[in-house]
Amino acid sequence: MPTIRLGEPNLPLATLALLSRPGCRAALAPAALQRVRASRKVVEDAVATGRTMYGINTGFGKLAGVRIADDQLATLQTNLLLSHATGVGEPLPLATSRLAFALRIHNLALGFSGVRLELLQQALALFNAGFAPVIPQQGSVGASGDLAPLSHMALPLIGRGEMFAADGRKVTGAQALAAVRRRPLLLREKEGLALINGTQIMTAIGCLAVFEAMRLAKAADVCCALTVEALRGSATPFQERIHAIRPQPGQLATAANLRALLQGSAILPSHVDCKKVQDAYSLRCAPQVHGAAKDGVRYALDVVVTEANSVTDNPLVFPGGDVLSGGNFHGQPVSQAMDFLAIAVSTLANISERRIEQMVNPDISGLPPFLARDAGVESGFMIPQVVAASLCSENKTLAHPSSVDTIPTSANREDHVSMGVTAARHAQQVVANTAKVLGIELLCAAQALDLGDKLRPGKGAHAAYKALRKAVKGLDRDRYLAPDLATAERLLRDGTVVGAAEKAVGALAV
Repeated sequence: MPTIRLGEPNLPLATLALLSRPGCRAALAPAALQRVRASRKVVEDAVATGRTMYGINTGFGKLAGVRIADDQLATLQTNLLLSHATGVGEPLPLATSRLAFALRIHNLALGFSGVRLELLQQALALFNAGFAPVIPQQGSVGASGDLAPLSHMALPLIGRGEMFAADGRKVTGAQALAAVRRRPLLLREKEGLALINGTQIMTAIGCLAVFEAMRLAKAADVCCALTVEALRGSATPFQERIHAIRPQPGQLATAANLRALLQGSAILPSHVDCKKVQDAYSLRCAPQVHGAAKDGVRYALDVVVTEANSVTDNPLVFPGGDVLSGGNFHGQPVSQAMDFLAIAVSTLANISERRIEQMVNPDISGLPPFLARDAGVESGFMIPQVVAASLCSENKTLAHPSSVDTIPTSANREDHVSMGVTAARHAQQVVANTAKVLGIELLCAAQALDLGDKLRPGKGAHAAYKALRKAVKGLDRDRYLAPDLATAERLLRDGTVVGAAEKAVGALAV
């Protein structure tokens, strides 16, 4: 795995995802070293001349008017971390914690935060040794940065708090530092505030949710193609000329994907003269629905990648000596994008569940009830459809927008907040639920093909079918199905099924 250079504002999503993985190493970009040193000099010169600067020699929030004596400035920064580390709930997953840690280093290395190079070197030593902070998931309103969770992330730098070791064990911050032969850092002016003013928690969650959502957007097209084959649907609604006169980008991409996946099908021509006039909307309108979801995912992608490469500290330290207070720490852009992502991905689950119903309902499908070989004695895929309905209903509650909520905090100084971490966590859960629903559709479509007339589906659809059947055999009789659902979900989330289809027909578009 390559060493990733932090401190240059051009990291794409694929690189950001790498930072979440075990074994990834990072280093500061050469240009970042000069910027960090120059930014630090601005802070030190300003303190030396006695200027009053928020968060450097004043209190925080409502206490911004309290001037702090010079001999208390280091204590001020340490107290900030200790008092703000009040997160609650389960820790962030290890991958998310790794990415958030790397994003904070990256943000500070952009050179507008006034921290010392020693602080970044301390953080990099821990990151490169496989340590990741233990960060509670709950407690941020996403306004003056993700204050509580980022405080937990920063504590190990001063020998406090907890970290996950590379093997997943929890150790104290002091033990982690000892493992990399480093002493606890004594924070200097501005450094505590620089560590916790930012949107890296919501952005890390958001980056990983978007990364997976992009894969699921392709997976939804693959599952739909298999269902079209299983239900003897029509390929007419996917013709290019239909979509050319309503050129929504995602719609065009989905229709092209479906044409590619269905190309060479022996099933679709076999019933071209059947009496059915039109397919249900869950098949016929897949380009329009999947396409709108893709457009939403791409919007979220643009926001989170921009945010990951932005400076979200406060106050900001500019070349030439200006130290300016602003609001780049406010999480509204990310919060809104995460709400949009949750809504977009929820639609993929909704339409997938309707296609599942199309297959298991004999009054619609013309297939055996619930795709069972001995219906009555066997229930087949009756309850997986119920599970899909349950997950879709849960998604609807999770897709209620968090970004329109606000509760004033900090004695009304922070009178509008973004709830960005809440939005990101909800979007992440919607993505996870949707992977499960699509996995159920994949299983049902494969079973429906097994019950059909044995004609060969389209090239891409057939490749996806074979990838599933390597791991999950067809349902000859009722059996313990939960492992099958888990395997189908995994094959979609890790890219196995989509990869097999793309190997057969070329890259699918998002």
